[in-house]
Amino acid sequence: MIDLKDKRITVTGGKGFLGRALRDNLERGRHCRRVASADLPEYDLRTAAGIDRMYADQKPEIVIHLAALVGGIGANQASPGRFFYENAIMGIHLLHEAFRNQVEKFVALGTICCYPKLTPVPFREENLWDGYPEETNAPYGLAKKMLLVQSQAYRRQYGFHSIFLMPVNLYGPGDNFDPGSSHVIPALIRKFLEAREEGRDQVVVWGTGKASREFLFVEDAAEGIALACERYDKEDPVNLGAGFEITIRDLAERIAELVGYTGSIVWDASRPDGQPRRRLDVSRAKAEFGFVARTGFESGLRRTIDWYRGAEKR
Repeated sequence: MIDLKDKRITVTGGKGFLGRALRDNLERGRHCRRVASADLPEYDLRTAAGIDRMYADQKPEIVIHLAALVGGIGANQASPGRFFYENAIMGIHLLHEAFRNQVEKFVALGTICCYPKLTPVPFREENLWDGYPEETNAPYGLAKKMLLVQSQAYRRQYGFHSIFLMPVNLYGPGDNFDPGSSHVIPALIRKFLEAREEGRDQVVVWGTGKASREFLFVEDAAEGIALACERYDKEDPVNLGAGFEITIRDLAERIAELVGYTGSIVWDASRPDGQPRRRLDVSRAKAEFGFVARTGFESGLRRTIDWYRGAEKR
């Protein structure tokens, strides 16, 4: 058990979607006094110079690595090389320099995209190496997965305290609603709200709608990360999720109803569905550090929609 209150904590990507929620959890929820962010443009963590300067400036005792190049299926398909390189280079160099700077603990955030395409449902951590990831986001998933390999290798050779967490798809207030790079929930919220406001009678959605996904509210994810940082110190990877799944078709219909869109939904089957199913076994997180997601899905959706409506008016 680590008392985080007086630790020097650096959150990479601390000004991003998950980073803001985590900093709020640490600073307000846990009253941590020394939490710093490492973000562009001040620190370019894709470069050795940016990483070295961050460690020299902030002298962290704990590093929580959230920074990543992320996006939906379209963005991953358009830039697979960039998604692989930027995520791999950030993680590998950050963890290595954490070891060299004698950081007390390194918390690495992976992704559900690390899992094989046809992983049996629910996804269990022991299934992680049973196949190749889903093709549309494999470069991203494999880049993040290398952090697990590095984390385990440094623990075994050097006794370095590093852990690896795999959150499922996140959503919530402050999410990315840019149509060029957003994930499915913010993309659908924006599509349906704009269609309603413009009086359009149909909305086109990628895929067949048959694929399923699991979603974790961003504030719950932040709590899970903080709990793991405090209480977990093993080499085994850990899922962070809510333990449920919903088809994209049902998700779209639910969001349309919540925003008041009454037109038709047209499914573009020429576009990829991505991984066929996603649902995590979340028992390890509960057993190891007491994490259970608390936010009901409909409540989380309503809060996300309300936030976006407010952001549009600002």
